[in-house]
Parts: sequence; structure tokens; C-alpha cells
Amino acid sequence: MDERINELISDLKTYLEYLKGIGIVSLPSSGMKPEQPPPSQVLTMIDVRKELGDCKRCKLHRTRKTIVFGEGNEKATLMFIGEGPGYDEDVQGKPFVGRAGQLLTKIIESIHLSREEVYIANIIKCRPPQNRNPEPDEIENCNPFLMKQISVIRPKIICALGTFSAQTLLQTETKITALRGKFYDLEGVKVIPTYHPAFLLRNPDKKREVWEDMKKIVELLNNSD
Repeated sequence: MDERINELISDLKTYLEYLKGIGIVSLPSSGMKPEQPPPSQVLTMIDVRKELGDCKRCKLHRTRKTIVFGEGNEKATLMFIGEGPGYDEDVQGKPFVGRAGQLLTKIIESIHLSREEVYIANIIKCRPPQNRNPEPDEIENCNPFLMKQISVIRPKIICALGTFSAQTLLQTETKITALRGKFYDLEGVKVIPTYHPAFLLRNPDKKREVWEDMKKIVELLNNSD
């Protein structure tokens, strides 16, 4: 028994000398927490844009002029997400700058905000030919970058503009007429779908419903302060 104890003591001394040799001169007590790894680098919008690069992940790169990444306040409490760029957006590289964009600007101003105070993006970042509807593979390739944009901004509310925006964000096939005017949860962010400004240009009688949705947004923003 004595020999066994002496062997254990010898092994322990050898191990302690080893630890000392690699720079460890003291051991944590059993009550101490293990050292936490350093936090990962915080993602920024510049990082997301850099990762997107000169995107050729889907066929839309063949016909687009520019990538319409998004613009606005990267610390916005309110984010608007539309469907995809149109002709004017494709030319200028900015979201919602055509007729529908002008109407969106008025909608934003109606709740006493400016475009510079919110963030505006789209489900897809390249214009589909002839402004056709986005196809599933195009949405799938763009969606990770939109999710990263949302993660960077961390808005309190997302206003989903139109069918494709609402259905993509909420992962549903429910029509916009049934979705609009209600709040849904997206990883802690409130999402309220409403009609797309382009739809309002064709159906001006629906503007009142969008105004009702905007009032709900204002109420929630005010109550969350």
C-alpha cells in the first residue's frame, strides 16, 4: 500500500512539474466557472454586404443591372420589407424609388417618420425580368442575407409589404388579405403584413386598410418605449 501511495505522489509531482513547465502555476478551485471563450465578432451590415459580394447565386444575376441591398437606419425600430426591385430600383441600386416607392415614402411620413429613420429592404435583391414574381430558388438564395440584415438591425417591428414578403417571412401560404392587420412573431420581432404600395396604386380604395395597419404600428412603437 505504501509503495502505491508513493507512486501516486511521484506521478502527481511529475504532473505538477509538467503544468509548471507550460506556464500553469495555479489551478482553479472547484467553485470557479471555466473561462468563457471570447465573444464572436458582432455582425455588421458591412459584413453582410461583403459576404453577398457580386452575387451570382441564382439566375437573376444574368439580367440585373445592380444589386439592391437595402438602405436606411441600421438601428431602426421599424423595418419595411417588400418583394423585389423594379426597373427604377435596378437602375439606381436603391429600394422603393419608383412610383410605389414614392407612395411608400408618403406612408412612412404619415406616421411621422422619414425614410432615413427606418430601414427598407426586399425579399430578393435583384430585379426579376419584366418584374415577374420571385421564384422559390431566388427567394431561397436571398433569404439568408435578409435574415442577417434583420439580425444586425434588430427592429422592434417589421412591416411586410405584399404577399411574397409576408409569406416568406412567416413561412405560410396564407393570402395577404387574411394575414394583414395582425401581428406575428419572427424570433422576437413583431411582423405586421400589409398591402404593397404597387398594389395600392392599382387599388387606391385599399389605402384606408393600410392606414389602419400603420396606426397599429404607431401604437405598438409608442407602447414599447
